[in-house]
Amino acid sequence: MNFPEQVAQIPQPYADSFATLPQRTTAPQSWMVRVADAKYHWYDLIAGFAEKPDIRDPIGRYMRRMQFELEATAEKRHLFLAVTRPRVRFDITGVVQWGFFSLKLTLPLLMGAEALKESITIELKVPFAATMKKPTVILTENFISLNWGGLVEVFSVHDLLLTYAHNLKLPSKVAYIGQTRDAEGRLGKGRLPALHKLRAQFGLDYDTLILVLGMEIEVSCAEGDPAALPHNEHPLAADALQAERIDAIEAALIRYFEGSNPRWRQLDERKARAERLTAIQASNNLAQYTVDLELLETGCYNTLCSEFVSSAPRHLLSCYVADGLAQVAAMPLPAPVKGGRG
Repeated sequence: MNFPEQVAQIPQPYADSFATLPQRTTAPQSWMVRVADAKYHWYDLIAGFAEKPDIRDPIGRYMRRMQFELEATAEKRHLFLAVTRPRVRFDITGVVQWGFFSLKLTLPLLMGAEALKESITIELKVPFAATMKKPTVILTENFISLNWGGLVEVFSVHDLLLTYAHNLKLPSKVAYIGQTRDAEGRLGKGRLPALHKLRAQFGLDYDTLILVLGMEIEVSCAEGDPAALPHNEHPLAADALQAERIDAIEAALIRYFEGSNPRWRQLDERKARAERLTAIQASNNLAQYTVDLELLETGCYNTLCSEFVSSAPRHLLSCYVADGLAQVAAMPLPAPVKGGRG
């Protein structure tokens, strides 16, 4: 009996909802998962923020854009990594220095809980809309504003360290893995309970950033990728398939970065995830999946570590599901391929 005949025999109103379930293949599947896009957001700037930013102010506009971007992720099935880094601020009592006959700019910083004095030298590029050859510089603890006459550029201190090369050794430590899809949009509002607990534990000596990851999933299956089946073009069927895949990837990253006994996970959550993974493995006949976590778009913040994982710019993981758990092993990295990815 084929799938349309099965649906035809189901009484209404259940047939409509059943028809949107994904159509399956029976051949074993393996997945190759890569990062399609990645972007950091400084979560501390919006966590507990009570009022809307003043969009008449350049920093207010920056804050509102960040909120819009995070709120938009609530509609998407992306992953996010909560990343902690030692506290860093601009030193507003320090001296801003320009290089001779250049746009090299040296900015004073305060690093870590001890507020150790440091500096970073960057070379600016004149924006197209600028009407001045050299901008006016305004520092706050968290932001730098560059007034070029025709426009004002705003960077947070983390934006600056993300964008420009430097020799500062600050670890990006993954503490929590989650998903952006959320009907309440709590990530963009700074209201995720797990991140409140995380920030409370690390205190003011660390900054909490959110790394949002869009994932690209390549399915190997003798019967083809189920997502390419005509029935699965229905939005609900496609979303159900994507949800299963993202859930399996999330479980693998939790196991890898948070360890076998994640401190931020309640027993009920673990039991529900085990049941979900068992169902995903069975419905997809999932034999194995590989996660290639390489951040090509995050500049100087491209290395990740955790309490259980050493720092590296690329983490290549071999994963499978057994007894409701994601089993994960780090794989040796292949030699780089000239002109392409390794």
